[in-house]
Amino acid sequence: MGLFDAIDATSSALSAERLRMDVVAENLANAQTTRGPDGKPYQRKTVVLQQMQDPGASFGEVLSGKLHKAPAGVEVAGIATDTTAGRRVYDPGHPDADAQGYITLPNVNPVTEMVDLITAQRAYEANVTAMQTAKTMFSRTLDLLR
Repeated sequence: MGLFDAIDATSSALSAERLRMDVVAENLANAQTTRGPDGKPYQRKTVVLQQMQDPGASFGEVLSGKLHKAPAGVEVAGIATDTTAGRRVYDPGHPDADAQGYITLPNVNPVTEMVDLITAQRAYEANVTAMQTAKTMFSRTLDLLR
């Protein structure tokens, strides 16, 4: 694994963690949205991450374990929508209340979202530190060659 491989891996992780923070911010911003463009309450979103696959490797090599290459980083596999039902609250004066006077709130728990945000922030900071360390090692290696 070369020095540039370490920078590439950490930069992919930085991008992925930044997207996680953006999705958490979207969830928090819509925690009280009872009617979206589709007329339904907002549904919580999560980011699905996966290890980057070597584009030159065959599926059989990856499964058999014959591929002895270091992981190339992380990539976003997609953004999933949490389909669990939201909480129903009695509020007959709300414009989105049904005939019984209940509204359905989004399935966003602000405490869970804040924990996810802190986790993504700490992972981002760890990757910044790893990138700075790789940059320092690269710089010192060049200094040795002078």
